[in-house]
Amino acid sequence: MNLPSLIFIDGGDPTETQKADELLKAHGFAGVQGQTTNPTLVAKNPDVQKYIAAGKKLTQAEALSQYKKIVTSISAVTSGPISIQVIGDQSTSKDDMLAQARVYKDWIPNGVVKFPCTTNGLAAAEIFCQEFPVNITLNFSQAQAAAVYQVTKLTKHRVFISPFVGRLDDLGENGMDVVANIVRMYNNSPQPSLNLREGVPPLNLRGGQKGLLHSKVHSCHVEVLTASVRTLNHLLYALFLKSPAITVPYKILLEWESLGFRLPGEDFIYDYGALKPIPYQELTLDRDWCSYDLRHDLTDKGLAKFMEDWRSIIK
Repeated sequence: MNLPSLIFIDGGDPTETQKADELLKAHGFAGVQGQTTNPTLVAKNPDVQKYIAAGKKLTQAEALSQYKKIVTSISAVTSGPISIQVIGDQSTSKDDMLAQARVYKDWIPNGVVKFPCTTNGLAAAEIFCQEFPVNITLNFSQAQAAAVYQVTKLTKHRVFISPFVGRLDDLGENGMDVVANIVRMYNNSPQPSLNLREGVPPLNLRGGQKGLLHSKVHSCHVEVLTASVRTLNHLLYALFLKSPAITVPYKILLEWESLGFRLPGEDFIYDYGALKPIPYQELTLDRDWCSYDLRHDLTDKGLAKFMEDWRSIIK
């Protein structure tokens, strides 16, 4: 069964990846088409938790060895893009992130290195996207997405951006508006095709929906990877918007299965309840990336949380 979006799994347990792959294939889908990981998900990995339950902690080198083991096992299940996140916070330098990234790119053949949507993160991604696929994570605004577009315009590899839906919902804002706004902005982007770049695969992006997306659709070089999916409605609306990729927890896949893998029709309406809408901004994509507003409290809080969870397993 063909879908308008690639379906990734959001998790750090290879056993769960295998189950998700079998579940999707059993119902006529292509299986797991990629995976996203982060320090929090690695810390929650069952093998890592066994160490913690036994009162033990890992050295930094041992923790990274576990991370490598996890993504290597996942790579045996899916040949799709597997995101490996640089470890750091707002104080982590561009050079430190690049040094980590150049280690991670040798871990698995289908890796993608995740950089945070911060000034240092984008400065590192600007360089590294010419060496290897990248995923810009902890994205919470259209302005941040505009900066990602501009900073990766010379990429020689795939580029993903991960807008975090659920965390915006937690603040009372309609997180799915950010996905819709970024997809719309990228669809109207001035660069029509990734296929002009030698060796870069075409994107899985199709036409827009009436009333939501502009009728003129481009294959933007940045693929929107809807993340922080908390509900089945998040998933269905992301499919409706034709987000190029969606990463979902295994439990959401099970919920989707319970409803017969129902797909959104053309009359699908996303009920966001009392959440505050996030309006679309008319942003041009031809400015210097540093001129866009990269600040967002949730980006800072997300980085802090990732570091807190990573440090919880480190001696």
